[in-house]
Amino acid sequence: MDDTPVPFTEADYATRMSRAARDAAETRLAGLLITPGPDLAWLCGYRPATTERLTLLVLTPGSEPRLLVPSLERPDAEAAPCADAVRISDWRDGQDPYAAATGLLLPNGRYGVADTTWAIHLLGLQEALPLTTYRPLTVVLPLLRAVKDDHEVARLASAAAAADAVYEEIVSVRFTGRRESEVAADLARLLHEQGHSQVVTVVSSGRNSANPHHRTGERTLKKGDMVILDFGGLKDGYASHLTRTVHVGEPAEEERTVHDLVRTAQQAAFEAVAPGATCQEVDRGARRWFEDAGYGEYAAERTGHGIGVTAHEPPYLTEGEETFLVPGMCFSIGSGVYLPGRFGVRIADVVTCTADGGRRLSATDRGMAIVA
Repeated sequence: MDDTPVPFTEADYATRMSRAARDAAETRLAGLLITPGPDLAWLCGYRPATTERLTLLVLTPGSEPRLLVPSLERPDAEAAPCADAVRISDWRDGQDPYAAATGLLLPNGRYGVADTTWAIHLLGLQEALPLTTYRPLTVVLPLLRAVKDDHEVARLASAAAAADAVYEEIVSVRFTGRRESEVAADLARLLHEQGHSQVVTVVSSGRNSANPHHRTGERTLKKGDMVILDFGGLKDGYASHLTRTVHVGEPAEEERTVHDLVRTAQQAAFEAVAPGATCQEVDRGARRWFEDAGYGEYAAERTGHGIGVTAHEPPYLTEGEETFLVPGMCFSIGSGVYLPGRFGVRIADVVTCTADGGRRLSATDRGMAIVA
């Protein structure tokens, strides 16, 4: 089957930029300032390197988008998918790029700034225009990228299917006697083979699995280990994220009990996904199971997070987050229990909110696989 994604068009990017400028106006911002990173890629399809040279997309309500680039990078900017939807200007080495930017900004404007903006650039803009003020984009417009269109959901589904295929293959390899890093390397190789351009892999075994932020190490896996496989990356510009917990040999009774509990809690969170539900209601859907079973203090701090052109983005499925779900929002929904010094269990899938509820994009089995 051909899973080549439908290309985003100039019209797609123009629509995104127009909506972002409109959202900025509704938030009483003078505009948005976007430097290289995921926001720039999403808004206009331009993916320059992040360097000390200033690249700046300026979105101002009622005005044409402006893109300021270093002169030596202008040919790349003019070849970007959005080129005909923005007005491009440049600055040369030896010139002050922030002085060049002043003509694009209001001298006392309040701007939303991409979170990935380097401090040197933000400080340079502040020095050039001392009356301007700035707010992080994820504070003033946290849901800018939250609602995906059909083509974005299709890319997320393709990435999720690729991660599923990796899991189906990894459970057939030998775990006993191998280091965490070796299994992680297998995951990375398989993700690349499945079309991922960037990968992240974490393998947590034995007592390491009780650490929710364990980094893959050199521990040797042995019979009796619980092993958390947490992996994903970017495929066609959109993220995958899959977490499964396997066991080396037959598990003990409590290990099965905890795994069953985590699986039930994760299912409850999934079933809470519906238009009009709040993010914290999804979190509570899982958390009540842990509280009732006496594992509440050992449960993960939040149930999930938005996913799109980055693996972690707003909104977050956690207590206190009252954002309402709407169709097109996509999340990594995961539940976990971590028993200090003993073992941990985590299960996570990518899910999208639809008009009828939730739809899993990750389809591989969530039961405990027994590995050799």
